[in-house]
Formats: sequence, C-alpha cells, structure tokens
Amino acid sequence: MFYKVLVAVLVVSVTLADPDVYEPVYKPEPLPYYFNYNVYDDYKGANYGQQEKSDGKAVYGSYTVDLPDGRKQRVDYTADHYKGYVAKVSYYGKAQHPKYYGPAITFKHQGYGH
Repeated sequence: MFYKVLVAVLVVSVTLADPDVYEPVYKPEPLPYYFNYNVYDDYKGANYGQQEKSDGKAVYGSYTVDLPDGRKQRVDYTADHYKGYVAKVSYYGKAQHPKYYGPAITFKHQGYGH
C-alpha cells in the first residue's frame, strides 16, 4: 500500500513539475476563411446580411439590418487576440414614424400535421 501511494505521489509531482509533458506536439494554426449570407423576406419585412473573413490571426467583417423605422444599421468589426472585439456602428437613412398605426400583425404557430 505504501508503494502505491509513493508511486502516485511521484507521478503527480513529475506532472506538476513539467506540465508540457502532456501537451500536444502539433498545434494546428487557424485557417483563413470567408463567408457571407443575405436574407430578404418582403412579407415580414426582414432584410439583413453578414460577411466575414479571417486571415488566421484576425477576423474582419460587417453586417447590416433594416430597422423598423426605415433606417439601415451597419456594423463593421474586427476581432483579434490583442485588441479584442472592436465595432463601428453607423446608420443610413432617416427614421420615419407613421402618424397612424393599423392593427398589430400576429402569426399563429401552425404546428405539425395541421
């Protein structure tokens, strides 16, 4: 019993003394990528999209959203391990609010099999 405890203590002490013993030898570098998408739904009034690219060290991108008041919001961003996430938000167009509102539009869940 004494020898089992001694061996366990030695294994733990060697592991703590040199934590790189169990580090993987190969760490893959982040790969560059690019993607984008756009969504336009005239019925519900949805219009938004995003594009993003990475060189393996930093991420650069932007996304746009049509706001309910008629303006378009654009967010340009960068992200890396030094500066973190940095965004610049801008708006285009002029906000428009109707004088009179109609009844609210509601959508009911149809469910499966109906």
